[in-house]
Amino acid sequence: MAADALFRPFSYKSLHLKNRIVMAPMTRSFSPNGVPPPEVATYYRRRAEGEVGLILSEGTAVARPAAKNDPNVPDFHGEQALAGWKRVINEVHAAGGRMGPQLWHVGSARNQLTKWVAPPPVDSPSGLSSPGKRFTEPMTDSAIADAIAAFGKAAADAKRLGFDVAEIHGAHGYLVDQFFWAGTNERTDVYGGATLGERTRFAVDVVKAMRAAVGEDFVIILRLSQWKQQDYNVKLAQTPKEMEEWLTPLVDAGVDILHCSQRRFWEPEFEGSELNFAGWAKKLTGRPTITVGSVGLSGEFLSTLLKGEGSKTASLDDLLRRLEREEFDLVAVGRALITDAQWARKVREGRESELADFDREALSTLV
Repeated sequence: MAADALFRPFSYKSLHLKNRIVMAPMTRSFSPNGVPPPEVATYYRRRAEGEVGLILSEGTAVARPAAKNDPNVPDFHGEQALAGWKRVINEVHAAGGRMGPQLWHVGSARNQLTKWVAPPPVDSPSGLSSPGKRFTEPMTDSAIADAIAAFGKAAADAKRLGFDVAEIHGAHGYLVDQFFWAGTNERTDVYGGATLGERTRFAVDVVKAMRAAVGEDFVIILRLSQWKQQDYNVKLAQTPKEMEEWLTPLVDAGVDILHCSQRRFWEPEFEGSELNFAGWAKKLTGRPTITVGSVGLSGEFLSTLLKGEGSKTASLDDLLRRLEREEFDLVAVGRALITDAQWARKVREGRESELADFDREALSTLV
């Protein structure tokens, strides 16, 4: 199929994109002491030059002591780190691109790839790293308030530095997601609850803090997932009704775009419908959505990271059919853009034969 649907402009509030392609957030760990060096700015600029419509940065840590679990993950606080991000957005804008930071707090999620340990305290709804595995104390009221404020401050800094959007990482078993998940949220106060809708309270307060910091016209994106890195088979919302109860408070609080993470974008979310997660989120909320998950590749990313498996290039036809039907609005591309900064341009020009397979070795360099 012709890729025309991918290259239609998209606008929402203050965000104006030349096409529907989003660079998905992907942790690269090339920022020593949390400060993104010039090489990181060049890395993102190349994707803007390659015609990516919207670039979402790798996860960047908000200002809490244990917001990250890797010392080389960039911070989004502090004079040096923010100066590094100012360089990044200036380079991306100079190349005609649009970009936002992904604001991240890992919570109690551990990193098996490093022995580095963040300074305490660890933030966690109930002190659990996964269901039944307690290793720290639950967050106090003051810790929750400080974490919420940290997201708000980071959003304000994103707007001040000139970024076009800000994304909350609310997926994959990290802090915001730990509040959503009954397996890691056993709280009995206003930040807990028996239902998924009740457990949105922490995320809602994060969104409200960010919205207050950036005003109404600045776009806030929220990345969500049903699955967790602690358990790939978890499904927060078992039915469309549960999903509506989950998403409605979030969009009411001020989320503009829902970034719906799946391991494979083509998998239906609920029995009896071909709609994927992004399709259902758009149908239930009316808000724009981003689909993501093995776009343009045959294998999903966790197999790459954990098992070292490579992925072959794959047809975009199913994706394009869904986009033509307006099941979702934007398409996030991950590993394919690590391998090839020119991926979007090659797709637009019909040069699919030049697209490259993905190999885990690509993660070891920043190009």
